[in-house]
Amino acid sequence: MAPPEIRVFVLEDDAATRQSLERKIESASGFTVTGSAGTLASARKQLLELRPDVLLVDLQLPDGDGADLIVEYTARYPSAPIIVISVFGDEASVLRALSAGAQGYLLKDGSHEDLADSMRQVVKGQSPISPAIATHLIKRLQAPEATSGLWDDDGSQTLLSTRELEVLHLASRGLTYQETADALDVSINTIGTYTRRIYTKLAVTSRAQALFEARQLGLMSLGE
Repeated sequence: MAPPEIRVFVLEDDAATRQSLERKIESASGFTVTGSAGTLASARKQLLELRPDVLLVDLQLPDGDGADLIVEYTARYPSAPIIVISVFGDEASVLRALSAGAQGYLLKDGSHEDLADSMRQVVKGQSPISPAIATHLIKRLQAPEATSGLWDDDGSQTLLSTRELEVLHLASRGLTYQETADALDVSINTIGTYTRRIYTKLAVTSRAQALFEARQLGLMSLGE
């Protein structure tokens, strides 16, 4: 028996672009569009009843910021696979989306094969990012001045959330996913979600790399 189709919800304000995305999704094997919207208000209303497998979210919307919906939806479903698809690949937009809880970030000029592959990746817990954006982020994080944009005026860091830092601190002590979940009183799946977000934001693929980058960026002390 064939596996169930991956149900995708599309939030995109431009009607022509939204229809193009829907056609790309429907033409890919194993996918179906379960709903779509052009505004935050419409998406919020539909998502009260729908539970798609993947959310594709644009950031620039006529009635607000798509990142707000990402924050709201991940508060209800912490492991929800969400990909931002945008024409904006600047650092501020990317970090805002990832900080909100998106697991992937794609530019709209990608092919339908790239889109389908990225949706398959995010369902499996991976973090697809357009190559141009990934290259930019890695170079930015490796630059000597990389830490300058990671802090607010009051001295609080902005790259990783408070809970993500807690997960990273426990990881530095050698705790397993289950031990970390027990310590924070959350599920092991939630810890997996936080870990994926940390890896995405720091552009790494392992715990050791995450700890190294966090220390290099001043998010953790060398003794942690």
